[in-house]
Amino acid sequence: MDACLAARRGYLAPMSPPRAALTLASPEDTCALAAALAPGLRPGDVLLLSGEIGAGKTHFARCLIQALQEMPEDVPSPTFTLVQSYDTPAGEVWHADLYRLGDPDQVEELGLFEAFETAICLVEWPDRLGELAPPEALSLHFTAGEDEDARRLEAAWTDPRWDGVIPPLAA
Repeated sequence: MDACLAARRGYLAPMSPPRAALTLASPEDTCALAAALAPGLRPGDVLLLSGEIGAGKTHFARCLIQALQEMPEDVPSPTFTLVQSYDTPAGEVWHADLYRLGDPDQVEELGLFEAFETAICLVEWPDRLGELAPPEALSLHFTAGEDEDARRLEAAWTDPRWDGVIPPLAA
């Protein structure tokens, strides 16, 4: 019996993507995680940053970008510009905030699909991508923690590329 038929008959449980969960006790812990992740990133990597307003998405992105820069510079939120790009020794980094987009088709106008192939991309509010989100992306979901400055981070991925990157960070 082939795997597709077995799955339809219920013999095989659907596989869920690998996951990792971390508690970040402070903004400094969030920065430390971003700095630890940064050296392993390369052009073509996409990080989808989700969570409510104030959950820590922009703080994480800012710390990651600064960790990639030779001389850390100011990293503003792209809330109004939609996209900010940075040249780093690791390659070009695109930081996109899709909160104000009303339609996934507007993503193409930003040039984001090309950037998914050629740059390291950090995308806030990835739900605005709909079905256009790259399946090989690393999804990072931020939520408020028990303490005021604490955050809970859940990572999920399907691409084996992330198997050797995320579990050591969660240990």
